[in-house]
Amino acid sequence: MKGIKFLILFYFIFNPLFSEEFIGKAQVIDGDTIKIGKEKIRLFGIDAPEKKQKCKKIYLSFLIFNFQKDYNCGQISKKALQEKIKKKEIKCISSTKDRYKRHIAICFLKSLDLNKWLVRNGYAIAYRKYSKKYVFDEIEARENKLGLWRGSFTKPEKWRRISN
Repeated sequence: MKGIKFLILFYFIFNPLFSEEFIGKAQVIDGDTIKIGKEKIRLFGIDAPEKKQKCKKIYLSFLIFNFQKDYNCGQISKKALQEKIKKKEIKCISSTKDRYKRHIAICFLKSLDLNKWLVRNGYAIAYRKYSKKYVFDEIEARENKLGLWRGSFTKPEKWRRISN
């Protein structure tokens, strides 16, 4: 019986009962990281290209040939989030932090899930390593050739490994 009581106590101490909420105007760091006040927030379940990451997009198709050129997909992702948020107030709900002490959160502009919006429009991909929540949104973006899916790219997680 003592063991069960200990496990229950351990659970309530180390697993937050309440989510933390952050409300305010956000500063966009990159396509999947923002800052509200002094709090850094990493968008849950998605992975966007890094600021210096380049991707390829088709600029000319001829018969069976596709000609591609590089573009700054990391900057495009960041800019898309900035344009969507503008100077409006957003709300982020977090229940955990990552190893960099950033809050991991789902963020909303009114009722719009911004994490989902980024994936559905091809500015980020579903981060399957941590969640399957946005997989169908990624499939939708890929099928409609939106954003990153217009050309070719290295997944951000792999790009971080090979660029360091």
